[in-house]
Amino acid sequence: MFHSIIAPMLIGFALFMFGMKAMELALHRSVGKHLHHVLQKTTQTPLHGLAVGTAATAVLQSSTAVTVMSIGLVNAGLLTFPRTLGIILGTNIGTCLTTELIGLNINHLAWPLLVVALGLWVFTALFGEMKLYPQARGGYAFAAGGLTEHRWFQPLRSAAVIIGGFALLLIGISIMQSIAPAVQSSGLFGAFLERAEHSVVWGLAAGIVLSAAVHSSAAVIGIIMGLASVGAMPVEIGIAVVLGANIGTCITAFLASLGGTKSGRFVAWSHIALNVGGAALFAPFVTELQTVSAWLSATPSGQIAHAQTVFNILSSLIALPVCYHPALKRMSV
Repeated sequence: MFHSIIAPMLIGFALFMFGMKAMELALHRSVGKHLHHVLQKTTQTPLHGLAVGTAATAVLQSSTAVTVMSIGLVNAGLLTFPRTLGIILGTNIGTCLTTELIGLNINHLAWPLLVVALGLWVFTALFGEMKLYPQARGGYAFAAGGLTEHRWFQPLRSAAVIIGGFALLLIGISIMQSIAPAVQSSGLFGAFLERAEHSVVWGLAAGIVLSAAVHSSAAVIGIIMGLASVGAMPVEIGIAVVLGANIGTCITAFLASLGGTKSGRFVAWSHIALNVGGAALFAPFVTELQTVSAWLSATPSGQIAHAQTVFNILSSLIALPVCYHPALKRMSV
């Protein structure tokens, strides 16, 4: 069991998370320094906040990062709690980009992308740290206080990390998919599927526990999509796990709010309320979500990705009018 399930799962998960974090750090380094100002200046209304939260999460590839950043701004007094409500709604929409990319089933591009990323990295090393470019141009490139580095070196290095991170993410998914036959023959997994077929609560509970344990709903959803793509898990059960994963991912923001201001804790609790409320609202309609997602994609992994997107968009749009309630606008201390 260790060699057939546990070891490949751990290796695949480690590569997946490493790729995710590499992408997140590179993207944060590229645009994160400007994001604080964007959040402060463009979130006057919940609708504006939703748009900005969606875009910021899609760029950073991490709803948790944007949520924790919002909590930090509120704790520092740079942002009021009411102005974060739209941001929280947007983070749930923006985070769907990762799962939609995984749902495209482009795992075969992983190694070519990794080669491209390594090539870009070597190029930046040769013409950056090793200073080959200034030698070829008479030392002009760095003569203006690092002009070349600021204009092309760092963006190219970040692009290499982002591409490499995405390639590792795809490789991790492929490795985790390889355990599907062994998982299908596991008695424990079979018992879980049997119970989950009769009650959506089992799928929700599995998603909550797994996502809270690894602090990443995208990782859990990626694993579920991999199992579904090879027929190891029915799509409807996979969607139930996805709903639970959206609840479990709230743990990171909740922990980040502890010890902060009252308004900072309000941000974390609003995140929890949105995801728990959305999951509770859509849990009875897992079959309908599967039907809608089947119209959009014929592949099991694509259906789970689309169900996640439909669920998050509808949840945020349903909650958006509530954010305009006068009582919430007064909660700024």
